[in-house]
Amino acid sequence: MSTTRRKPVPPVPDSLDRLDAVRAAVPLTPEPETSCCARLMERADVPAQDDARTWLTFLRGLGLAEETDLGYVRTRADPDREALPERFLEGVYGARELRETVERAGPLGVDEAFERFREHVPQYERHRADDWERVWRGRVTRLLGWGTLVGVFERTDAGYAASQGGAVRSDSESST
Repeated sequence: MSTTRRKPVPPVPDSLDRLDAVRAAVPLTPEPETSCCARLMERADVPAQDDARTWLTFLRGLGLAEETDLGYVRTRADPDREALPERFLEGVYGARELRETVERAGPLGVDEAFERFREHVPQYERHRADDWERVWRGRVTRLLGWGTLVGVFERTDAGYAASQGGAVRSDSESST
């Protein structure tokens, strides 16, 4: 898996079935980004091209898709759900930092997690938009949601806590 960590994080689905469905829409033979985005929109009901780009980047971060000289391609090996926590932490920008923050501070709500995470927001991101805090608060919210779905975090009455087992939540558990 690439050591480059990816920033875009799609909306958090109800279960990992959505991740599987979007991944299955990525071609097995390389296709240009525009074609891949169209496939995701058609086959996985991704609503817009920008959303499809976000999914492609996120799948790359998880090691479930690759970008080649010829375009994007789905990885051939079936995804190992037990590997998702590690892939999430290693391949998605902010996941590892947020995990470390939550481990140190204990359970945190979204706003408190963002306040403790904000030092990790790159300077150039702060200058890209006047509303960078809103953008990154949303990203932290999605990171916490995806992290919960793959077993990096647990949702408690006190907020998000670091998962002790790191086990991937089953689809029935993830919808609670």
